[in-house]
Amino acid sequence: MIYILAVFLPPLALLLNGQVFSAILNAVLIVPCLLLGFLFPVLWLVPSLHGVVAVYMKREDRKHEELVDAIRKHGPPPGYKP
Repeated sequence: MIYILAVFLPPLALLLNGQVFSAILNAVLIVPCLLLGFLFPVLWLVPSLHGVVAVYMKREDRKHEELVDAIRKHGPPPGYKP
């Protein structure tokens, strides 16, 4: 659901995902992309693409942190050789 929001309202999706700086950057990025989008229509996709990529990267960071916490708590998996 957050990805759909990131496509249509990227700053709001980034705020809800806990990325305040990225939301501000995205809101600032929307203005020139909307204005220049009439000359280069592909620029209309830039804020949405930034929102989707930022949400994806934050979710991957959270999954990584969960994995690291589980390894710290329970030890490495059986058969692990460093």
